[in-house]
Amino acid sequence: MPFRSSRLAATVLVLVSASAGAASAQAASGESACLALGQLQVPGVVLSDVTARWFAAGSPPPPEPPWVPALTTPLPAYCLLSATVDPRRGADGKRYGIGFALALPAEWDGRFLFQGGGGLNGSVAPPLGRTGRGETALSRGFAVVSTDTGHRGEAFDASFMADQQASLDFAYQAVGRVAVLAKQILAVHYGKPAAHSYFMGCSTGGREGMLMAERYPTYFDGIVVGAPAMRTSFSGIGDEWVATMLNRVAPLDASGHPDAARAFSDSDRKAVIDGLLAACDGADGLRDGIVSDPIGCRFDPASLRCADRKGEACISALQAEALAKAFAGPKDSKGRQVYPGFLFDTGITATQGIPGLLAGSMNPVGPRFTATEMDVDARAERAAADAQMQLTTTWTWTKLNTFSSRGGKLLFYHGVSDPWFSALDTVDYYERMTSANGGATAVTAWSRLFLVPGMGHCGGGPATLDTFDMLGAVVDWVEGQQRPQAIRATGKSWPGRSRPLCPYPSHAQYKGTGDVEDAASFECR
Repeated sequence: MPFRSSRLAATVLVLVSASAGAASAQAASGESACLALGQLQVPGVVLSDVTARWFAAGSPPPPEPPWVPALTTPLPAYCLLSATVDPRRGADGKRYGIGFALALPAEWDGRFLFQGGGGLNGSVAPPLGRTGRGETALSRGFAVVSTDTGHRGEAFDASFMADQQASLDFAYQAVGRVAVLAKQILAVHYGKPAAHSYFMGCSTGGREGMLMAERYPTYFDGIVVGAPAMRTSFSGIGDEWVATMLNRVAPLDASGHPDAARAFSDSDRKAVIDGLLAACDGADGLRDGIVSDPIGCRFDPASLRCADRKGEACISALQAEALAKAFAGPKDSKGRQVYPGFLFDTGITATQGIPGLLAGSMNPVGPRFTATEMDVDARAERAAADAQMQLTTTWTWTKLNTFSSRGGKLLFYHGVSDPWFSALDTVDYYERMTSANGGATAVTAWSRLFLVPGMGHCGGGPATLDTFDMLGAVVDWVEGQQRPQAIRATGKSWPGRSRPLCPYPSHAQYKGTGDVEDAASFECR
């Protein structure tokens, strides 16, 4: 059943616009009904900068960052409503307010999607609802909303955190407010509430998806969480640990600092990947350049040590030791794991997009790491005392029985080669969540986790199938009660190839017969 409440229904009835009920008196798909939203007023809500624009079917997509893949399907006719909620001046004199944009398709299928953000947000992304297949939720008939979560700035500009309300909005309040407001608006515009509501996001958007399941358990029917930025202070320790270990064997740059990106040469990185594939590629019954069972992979960098002189097909003993320590993750002086290690996978040498761990070991939000020693105890203490992280973290809370008992469905996915957030941290959360909610049999009835071999942070990688439709999978589960036993994945790394993404802890296994390029020749074991 869709999630509704008497409070929402009552609020919808008092929502007004300059068209005085235009949504019920005329076709909501028309341009006039769209433009009427430019005079939108909501009792009890202060709005500013309200604009409404009509886009005819086939209009060019709005500008997006250059790394965003081009759309493969045209956009439908839609209305784009933009506004700011609660505009104000902060204590620092800067302008604040929760900006949002809501895309209302001319032909609405009754579904609503909240599109998660990225980085530290700070801008309102085009509310298209990209599905991961080159098309959009908007083109499927969804109404889609996005938000800047209460501040304006560059993706990793954290200056807004000096303002109390802006910090609260980013942490959790903005997504809750925009979800309610967007539902109110579309209910009046179309003359009926959403039949089903969904949330989908990756990285920060993944954290926001977890927020919805944890803090707003009645708002959404289905949630897709990708590579969640659950506790960035601790993931930063993981990234710094890897760089510190690699810095110990890295050459110095012109300023005399170790350059972790050069700790392994191109031939060294090839030797690592070749050794990894030799150890783990064939475990799924087929040598195809994919490590389908990364959890079960047992790769020891020591196996690649040169027996004598350093050559192109081997690495030095010091490099092997650094690599093993780096991927094992940081532990404190008492031997406690502070942040999970990273899985060995084909994307760890990626040089395109966000570099893999062996190609960059970069700091996501600051200058590169150059130290060769690390006080893990001190770093862990600082992370635990980080008030902003305490406010934003979604890693701790695991009790989701309100969400699940109302029929909510929750899908997680994470790239195995993600260099910013370890897939093992998401595995850890999923296992703790499973334990807290009745065990695997109970939890797999409403939640699944999918690990994506070779994929980096939210996508990309030199040897990965990173094109898949998680939104379609959660819709089928919510509305058709079709549990996602496997999700078909393709990608530009191998044109014409498909594989099943399998729910954790299973993996794709070749059946022994059939087309080796076809997902149908594989099963989840």
